[in-house]
Amino acid sequence: MDDKQLIENCLKGDVDEFKKIVDKYRGKTMALALNILGNKEDAEDACQDVFMKVYLNLDKFDFKKSLNNWLYSILYNRCLDYLRKKRRFYKFFKKVKRDSFQFVNKKNSNSFERQPIVQGVLKELSHKERTVLFLWANEGYTSEEMASVMKCSSSTARVHLFKARKKIKAILEKENV
Repeated sequence: MDDKQLIENCLKGDVDEFKKIVDKYRGKTMALALNILGNKEDAEDACQDVFMKVYLNLDKFDFKKSLNNWLYSILYNRCLDYLRKKRRFYKFFKKVKRDSFQFVNKKNSNSFERQPIVQGVLKELSHKERTVLFLWANEGYTSEEMASVMKCSSSTARVHLFKARKKIKAILEKENV
């Protein structure tokens, strides 16, 4: 059964059909959210929010378009909201930390474990670069499809992909990988 038929059945009141949509897209949306946010808990929250939003707005779905793109567009925007919220929190936290005159024990400051190289490389990319890289590498999206998800031009999507690949290459060369 295709996505449009599932949506039509949902709109007729068959809630079980929406479970099929969630099951079909759960892994892909989680992978994209995790790629953008870099945090499993935030990614899970974003995905849950997105599926709720999709369910509540199924009547607004444009049947001329792809459910996949619509879902990714909503997810991308939700992840951006999470990043903005997190950025505001960290700015506030840093200010409080700086103003509190607390000293950090230097012995404990070096006790962190080194992250796997892939995690480190992805953290160096902007959220836009991580998004286009994910859509291109994992989903096989074209620049036009990436642009529709990110609400930008296809040339802008290509630029983000180019920058992401260039950064990855530079980082890997620096690490001698």
